[in-house]
Amino acid sequence: MAMAVAALRLLRPAARRAASGAPCRAHRLTPADDELYQRTRVTVLEPESPNIMFIEGYTSRGFTVSGDLVVGPCAILPRAILQWNVGSYKDITHDSLSLFRLLEPRIEILVLGTGDRVERLHPAVLKQMRVCGIAVEVQDTPNACATFNFLTSEKRMAAAGLIPPRGTYTGALPLPA
Repeated sequence: MAMAVAALRLLRPAARRAASGAPCRAHRLTPADDELYQRTRVTVLEPESPNIMFIEGYTSRGFTVSGDLVVGPCAILPRAILQWNVGSYKDITHDSLSLFRLLEPRIEILVLGTGDRVERLHPAVLKQMRVCGIAVEVQDTPNACATFNFLTSEKRMAAAGLIPPRGTYTGALPLPA
């Protein structure tokens, strides 16, 4: 027994606690333990790509999309930017979404930005889009802009219907580096 106690004293404190059966909470990872074996990969988005629409900024007046200023609500399609004839989320109806249902090739997902906050749309409107095979994501406009940028950077067939937020914003959207 005395030999076992003497052997424990020769070990480092962390090893001594582990050998004695007591929980070891003081273990500290060094860079050699984990970080040297893992690699980080960074993908830089290319907003200058002529084939991809990126929302670069927004204000209470409109949006900057791929270098173009769009005043008021807009519909951002895979290869076009259009004025969208809605004044508020209450104007988002079956008819106002018909533009997105008619696109060819068909879009996978429609991101709707409803202004300063997330607003509930009529369930029948959302159901009609699902029947047409289009998923709909309803968000406040700042988050909808970021979601649309993410989806297009992933090469997804996405479109956005955006209503400018009424609040005061700097107008710059951070693009992931």
